[in-house]
Amino acid sequence: MTALFIVSIAVFAYLVYVLIKPEKF
Repeated sequence: MTALFIVSIAVFAYLVYVLIKPEKF
């Protein structure tokens, strides 16, 4: 896996987390 791919997954996971728990925004 490339660093860019890992970063993309991390960003996607963070966005999903924000959508699930908006109070943590």
